[in-house]
Amino acid sequence: MFGKSRRALVTGAGAADGIGIATARALGEAGLSVVITASSARVEQRAVELRAEGLDVRASVTDLTLSGDVERLRSDAGEIDILVNNAGMGTVAQPALQRRFVDLSESDWDRGIDVSLKTAFLSTRGFLAGMVRRGHGRVVNMASVTGPYVSNEGEAAYSAAKAGMIGLTHALALEVGRSGVTVNAVAPGWIATGASTPEELAAARNTPLGRAGSPAEVAAAVLFLASDAASYVNGAVLVVDGGNILQERKG
Repeated sequence: MFGKSRRALVTGAGAADGIGIATARALGEAGLSVVITASSARVEQRAVELRAEGLDVRASVTDLTLSGDVERLRSDAGEIDILVNNAGMGTVAQPALQRRFVDLSESDWDRGIDVSLKTAFLSTRGFLAGMVRRGHGRVVNMASVTGPYVSNEGEAAYSAAKAGMIGLTHALALEVGRSGVTVNAVAPGWIATGASTPEELAAARNTPLGRAGSPAEVAAAVLFLASDAASYVNGAVLVVDGGNILQERKG
């Protein structure tokens, strides 16, 4: 299923019930050695939990908005065959900002772009060259339906960042495809995590499937795009939202 791929890196895997940890688990269960990162020390506990499941996982506390931290991560992690850029939206120290555009400060905007787009830029810049040199690799960007397809009031910076991640996916797919590296994106809709608000869970009940998705269902999409089975899928965006963006009326 994974051929030449041996080691994966999943960013933004600090939450116990998030998409990052679910993705790391799926890749580990597929036989890969996995490095997980987050900006807080809780990622160390996530690695302990996954190792208790028999998986080959180690953690790195890394601020992916800082190029120096990413350089250290690249040195520590070594060669990476699969990069999953999952970090984004917010952190424990700085939760996601909900603020109307006219009330956004320049620092608010910068923070929104940094955590959801600059992190993907720096991480990809750190590991993509090695994939190209070896002639094989997979980059999977965790975008969102928010930005590329829909949006919410108070999420201008987040929407811009996630739309930018799709643009980055398309550009890189063209640049590195002939080198044996594919670059794709996953765009989740309403996914139930510990960070979900009651309003978000209520909105999820109005999807065509009548429920929120699970982190494991998003991880399954990542697993496919990272695998040899997706060897001819490049520059694609796989929407995982239960069909929600298809309907004009959402209850």
